[in-house]
Amino acid sequence: MDSATIIKQLKLQAALMELHDENSFKIRGYQNAVFNLDKSDVDLMTLSLKELEGLDGIGKGIATTIFQIATNGISEAMQQYLDSTPEGIIELLDIKGIGPKKIKVLWKELGIESGHELKEAANSGLVAKLKGFGDKTQLAIIQALEFKEANANKLHYAEAEVLTTEILEVLTGVSGIQEISPIGELRRKLEIIDKIELLIACDHFDKLEEAINDLTDFEQDLKNSGPKTWKGSYKVLLIPCEFTFTKPDTFVNDLFLRTGSSLHLSIPVVDKETLRTLANTRSYTSEKEIYLAAGMDYIEPELREGMFEIQAAKNHNLPKLVEMEDLKGILHNHSTYSDGKHTLEQMATYCKELGYEYLGICDHSKSAFYANGLDENRVKDQHEEIERLNEKLAPFKVFKGIESDILYDGQLDYADDVLASFDFIVASVHSVLKMNKQKATQRLLTAIENPFTTILGHPTGRLLLRREGYPIDHKAVIDHCAKHNVVIEINANPWRLDLDWRWVNYAIEKGVMLSINPDAHQMSGYHHMKFGLLVGRKGGLTKEMTYNALTMEEISAQFDIKKEQVKANA
Repeated sequence: MDSATIIKQLKLQAALMELHDENSFKIRGYQNAVFNLDKSDVDLMTLSLKELEGLDGIGKGIATTIFQIATNGISEAMQQYLDSTPEGIIELLDIKGIGPKKIKVLWKELGIESGHELKEAANSGLVAKLKGFGDKTQLAIIQALEFKEANANKLHYAEAEVLTTEILEVLTGVSGIQEISPIGELRRKLEIIDKIELLIACDHFDKLEEAINDLTDFEQDLKNSGPKTWKGSYKVLLIPCEFTFTKPDTFVNDLFLRTGSSLHLSIPVVDKETLRTLANTRSYTSEKEIYLAAGMDYIEPELREGMFEIQAAKNHNLPKLVEMEDLKGILHNHSTYSDGKHTLEQMATYCKELGYEYLGICDHSKSAFYANGLDENRVKDQHEEIERLNEKLAPFKVFKGIESDILYDGQLDYADDVLASFDFIVASVHSVLKMNKQKATQRLLTAIENPFTTILGHPTGRLLLRREGYPIDHKAVIDHCAKHNVVIEINANPWRLDLDWRWVNYAIEKGVMLSINPDAHQMSGYHHMKFGLLVGRKGGLTKEMTYNALTMEEISAQFDIKKEQVKANA
């Protein structure tokens, strides 16, 4: 039990209160408490009841709830709500696009108590007939349920990475294992992972299978396992796992064959032979040796998707991929001025401690009322604080940025004189996400044309495993960024990873620079940079095409050039 778990339970309790028609003022109190606590560093587990009552925005009732959760693992009220709510209804609360009030109508009027029942009712047209629903809501529900089903048991790469490390540590103690490595999507570092795939070298497959089954954290799926494959799940989380057994002398070949995508392995590379054919002809001592046999340079695992990398390796002009140490600064970050958890000074100081040369602060703009966006007066206040911090932290520098909302018509949400007061601007869409492809694309094109736009933020607005991105014409957007000298963000948040890696190489070909931005809302968010780096590397991103690989002096000059161009064209 920790503060994050307590806050998550408070959020669920607020939703259940709304589901059960509790007093709206009381519900709002819980929602505000969640918002405030989520931005706080306080350790709720260590506070007494009296200390909890003293927290801003926390009354006696909510303080008692928190204390009960910290003490007993669940509050009395929550237990009552859970006892009176079908489990399937609670699961429906996770579906994007339908809130507690609509779920209650579905529950009480149609007797729906699960996602399966809801899908059947929606497909039969019953949902659209309910008051307040209609055909559009019914279609949105069907799409949300299908999206949820398609992504069941899948993991963000960030989660899979942690679990893989954990599993490898457990298996390291198993006798007989000589070598072990991630394979498949996991080794190629795809943004979504279906299962934890490992290749294990050993001499006795049966003994290894028995040893794994003796481990308490693993449960085998006997029906789908085979003589050389252990399939099952890990822990109560039921994380899908697939372990392939191989002999030590075939480990390299199998590692190669089970890492690359099918397309990577099936493209002819020499005398109409594919990499798969070459790897199956004889034993190799290293993967580099296999590529050498094909007359190719070694291809990093994350690049083995069957895109540009095969021809580049044959021509000996593979890009030198960007490394973490190449990144000189962190752009697009939030503070307590909007919806961040830490103050501007805390964000800046920690960024400096991590060894970066500069920080770009980009709190939400005034249209983002839901995120405490900055009006013009608060923009001025923040700029004054930035100037003081720059004197205090020199030579480290904080750049004055903003994440300006792209309005429905593509305009940014400040007047030109306000936009001109920033060093740089990240333009992002946060609202009206249901546009068709043509309108959504034109909206971005208009924002890109704005002379103040420096970086296009998270281009599709997707939330992996949670929400599909809005449909856009990627080529048109990238081409327009090239025309107007706009940088495109690779949002490094594991839930976003947007721009998608599949479009990174096209952007590079068009001369569009990419900025790896964590979109950090707290200090720990800076550590997401590594996931954005992986996205860039999968697309062949180099140091030279990475915007925030520029030094503080270089990027400052770029900002100045952009501002001078605006003045010249005014």
